[in-house]
Order: sequence, then structure tokens, then C-alpha cells
Amino acid sequence: CSSAALLSCTMRSEARANALVLAGSAALLGGALLSQFVGGLFPCEMCYWQRWPHLAAIALGLLAWAMGSNRALTALAAIAVLVSGAIGVFHAGVEYHWWEGVTTCTATPVTGTTSEVLGSIMATPLIRCDAAQWTLFGISLAGYNAILSGLIGGGALWLLRKPR
Repeated sequence: CSSAALLSCTMRSEARANALVLAGSAALLGGALLSQFVGGLFPCEMCYWQRWPHLAAIALGLLAWAMGSNRALTALAAIAVLVSGAIGVFHAGVEYHWWEGVTTCTATPVTGTTSEVLGSIMATPLIRCDAAQWTLFGISLAGYNAILSGLIGGGALWLLRKPR
């Protein structure tokens, strides 16, 4: 950018960073939901953890977009995407047995008669965080989330860097 067009160039880079965060998080979250509801891959607890930062990034990105352009909100959205990527690194490490993951089991509260509770428990699929349900080229969905979130969040922050 020339020094005369520095302000407009900066605004364009903020808009590009925000678009990257919005499109990237929407694509990753959409892919996760498609794999769950169309592909039949039930998420484990850590899979859910990776979704929340993407939802936050989308909300922050939409807010920044509604404000015209907001460097701070876009940066926060990019950091949220990086948080999802960091959780993905941890989850992938658990799947590859590089370290131990969470040891607690979570379930939704069930009410009703004893037979209804037992039926609900028996119908709930057991999803382990330390076993990848799907891989491509040896990389699990958590691994792909880590890679893509790192690229998206890092790319957005790179676009937001201060001009020299």
C-alpha cells in the first residue's frame, strides 16, 4: 500500500481478516455439524469444546461487521479461532495417545421411571475422546481443526498486523 492509501488499505485488511474468521469458523462448524448429523459421527466432550470458540468467533465477527469494521473485535474473533485450534491440538494428542485426556464422563441428566432411565442410558452411544472416529491421511477431525484453525486465526491476525 502506498502511504496515501494506507488508511483504506488497512480497512480492507481488517475486512479481509473478519471475512476469513467468519467464513473459516462457519465452514469448520458447518463441517462438524454435517459430520454429526449427516455422517453419523457422534462428537465426544472435547469435540464440543472445539465448537464453542468457533461460535464465539462468529458472534464477534458478525458484531465487528455490523460496526463497519472493528480491529479489536476481529482480533478477539481470530484469538477465539486459535483457542479452538489449541483445543484441537490437545484432543488430537489424546487421540494419538501422546498424553492423557479428560477422565470424566459426561451425560445429560435423565429423568423418568427406572426402565426409562435404563433405556435412555442403553440407547446413548459411548463416544471416547481418545479414539478417532474418522481419519484422512492419518489425521483426525480434531487434527484438521487444529491445522485449519491455526491457519485461519493466524492468517486473520497477520492481516490485522500494523502497517510499517
